[in-house]
This record gives sequence, structure tokens and C-alpha cells, in this order.
Amino acid sequence: MTDARSDCVDVAVIGAGMAGMAAALFAAQRGLSCVQIGNGGDILFASGLLDLLGVHPVAEGRMWRSPYEGIAALAREEPAHPLARIDAVSIRTAFESFIGALGTAGLAYAPLGEQNRQVLTSIGTIKTTLGVPQSMLAGVEALRARAPCLLVDFRGLREFSARQIAATAGEHWPGLRHRRIEFPGYEATPELYAAHLARALENGETRARTISLVKPLLGDARTVGFPAVLGLARSLEVHAAFEAGLGVPVFEIPTMPTSVPGLRMLGALESAVSARGVRRRHQARVRAFGFAGDGRTATLALDGVSHGKSVVARAVVLATGRFTGRGLTADRASVRESILGLPVDQPASRASWHRRDFLHPSGHAINRAGLNVDELWRPLDAHGKPAWSRLFAVGSILAHQDWMRSKCGSGLAIATAWAAIKQVAHQLQTVRGG
Repeated sequence: MTDARSDCVDVAVIGAGMAGMAAALFAAQRGLSCVQIGNGGDILFASGLLDLLGVHPVAEGRMWRSPYEGIAALAREEPAHPLARIDAVSIRTAFESFIGALGTAGLAYAPLGEQNRQVLTSIGTIKTTLGVPQSMLAGVEALRARAPCLLVDFRGLREFSARQIAATAGEHWPGLRHRRIEFPGYEATPELYAAHLARALENGETRARTISLVKPLLGDARTVGFPAVLGLARSLEVHAAFEAGLGVPVFEIPTMPTSVPGLRMLGALESAVSARGVRRRHQARVRAFGFAGDGRTATLALDGVSHGKSVVARAVVLATGRFTGRGLTADRASVRESILGLPVDQPASRASWHRRDFLHPSGHAINRAGLNVDELWRPLDAHGKPAWSRLFAVGSILAHQDWMRSKCGSGLAIATAWAAIKQVAHQLQTVRGG
């Protein structure tokens, strides 16, 4: 008998990072009822940039202008890599759907193209990425043209120095200048935080005062770069006001985590999934996981919720991440999957987890540990069979990838979530049809 306090849904998504959010979003878009379990705190560390694939092979550090050409090479050379198993049309559709949902929730992205863009970072290096927030796009154009540019920062803002950025990037971008100003209303505050400034700039008077301090500094600048603090919930409005007030294109530079772009993304994703009817259990964790005798449903017992102590689902998506998300845990002997004890593809012994050189260009074997899945994205048990016919795995918990070195974290999350939810929808519709 189903507990009266249970949620009964088509899909339970375990995890609320990028992959979990994408899976819940795509499930809702397909008309599936969905519960999402977990805290989305990892998204707070996001830069706002959406990487598809930047580097392959990792050992060579080869950068790809076209992520799709990079994935085609990846498919030839590493066919077990999760991205190598998804066709380009599906990846494009997944990304378009994802940024479309963000846009509807008030977080606008530049239109996607076939090629990666180059973005200036907070340490003056250049990052290659596919998806760029609209508020950062003018910086992409300014970097490409090497146009005269003014970088502005605020005294007391932690971990952001326009001087350092200009010194690092100036060799290749001679038109960069930098100036530091006092943030209006915070002149006596010794240490500033990005989120506080972002909220303050949503006040019209503070915004106008800031613009008035910057305008006399423009000189020949054709664009102005700021740390990513131009608003939080109303970032489109704040960005537009700065461009109108200064009379030149304005762009944001991603800041160190936890970041304002991460806060914006988390807020937009929470809004997007909630607007589509996803029931969120963001403070909950799965305490126990069992299958019905007929194999048609799974019951997830939850801790950390005051109501709905369990979830009964017709399909389950594991989007629990790796070690930081606690999807995987490790002791001195092995790496384990945390909820069901699923077998983890990993080096045969701990001695093989790491290379002798910490900065070895190929990375460490432990970074490619994870779950093996079949062609339908179902994790395999110790016998190489699907652990349950409607259990799926997505995102960084998957084996045979090193998303950090490949610069493919968002792509891995979004594309595998799209592919897996497509299979979920097909299976559930087949059962209904039968």
C-alpha cells in the first residue's frame, strides 16, 4: 500500500545540480510529472558560462573552435565517453531548450552558434565556451576586435582586480585600461561582497551614482567591463541601464565562486522547473531505495522533509554528481556509489588512482571513475545488466569522462539529461500504450 504521505510521480530526479535541474526541466517539458530531490548548492559555483566541449584530447590540451567538430573527434577516439554517444542534433536541441527555459525565467543568453566563444576571465586568461549570458556578450566582441576597453572594479571587492586582468591580458589586448572606484554607499566598508553589490545596483539611485562615477573615466573606450555584479534578480534591467547611461556596450566578467552568475542561474532554474510543475524537495536526501515486487515502481524514503516522507516513482534519474555532490564516496580501498551501491568503474587498486605528477596533462584515472550505463542510459549492476529497467544516470556520475579537463561540464549535464529523459518518456509512454 502506498503511504498517504507519498508523492506518486512519473519521474523522481535525485540531484539538483546542473544535470538534475536539466533532467527535471526536460521531464516536465515532456509532460511527465516529476519530483526533484536534493539541494542545488553546487550551481552557486557556476560561472554562468555553458561549456559543451573545449579540449580534446586532454593529454594534448587541444582547444576546439567548434565543439561539434571536437565531439566528432571524441566519438572516433573515445567512443565510451558519454558525449560521444549523443548525436549532434540532440545536443543542439538540448542546449536550445535549456537556455530557452533560462530566458523565460529572466536569464537571457546570447543565441547559440556552431562555434565556441572566447571570454575574458577574472584572472585575465581567456576561456573557451559555447553558451554566454547576454550580459557578457559585449566582452566577447571587444576581445575579438581588441577594441579600446575600460575595466572597472570597486575598492574592497574580494578576488577581483581590474589591474591584474589588464596586466595579464594586456600583452594580447593593448587597448585595455583599468580604473578602481568607490562603490556608492559603501565607502567606509573595508570588504565588499559581489552579491551585496548586485542587490544594491537594483536600486535606481545607487545605479545612477555608479554610472556617474564611471562616465568621466571612459576616454576612448568603446566598451566597459565590470565584475559580474550588475543586478541579481533584475540583471537585464541593470545591464540595460548601464549601457544607456554610459553610451557604450557594457559587459560583465565572471567572478570567482560563489558567484552572482551562479546565484542568477540557480534562481532561474528553480523558477523554470517550479513553473513547469516540478515538485521540489530541496532539503531532502534519499535514505532508502526499494523496488515494488512487480518492478513497476520504486519507492524512495526521504530524510529532511516535514511532509511527503517518501516518493513513489515509475522511473528514477540519478543525477547525484561525483564526490562533491556525494554521488560517489571513497575510502582507502575503493570508490562506491552512495545510494544503491551500484558498481563503479574505477582503477583496480588505489595505487592506480593518481599519477605521480599532480599536474600530469592526461589527468588522474580517478577523475574518470563513475557508473557504466547501457545504450538507454541505465546504470549496470555487477552482472553487466541494468540495475532496474527504469533507473537512469546522467551527468558527472557517468564513467569514462574527465569533464573538468575537457571543459565539458555543462554539456555533459545538459546533453545526457536530454538523452536519458527521452528514454524515460519513451518507456513510460510505451507502458501506458500497452
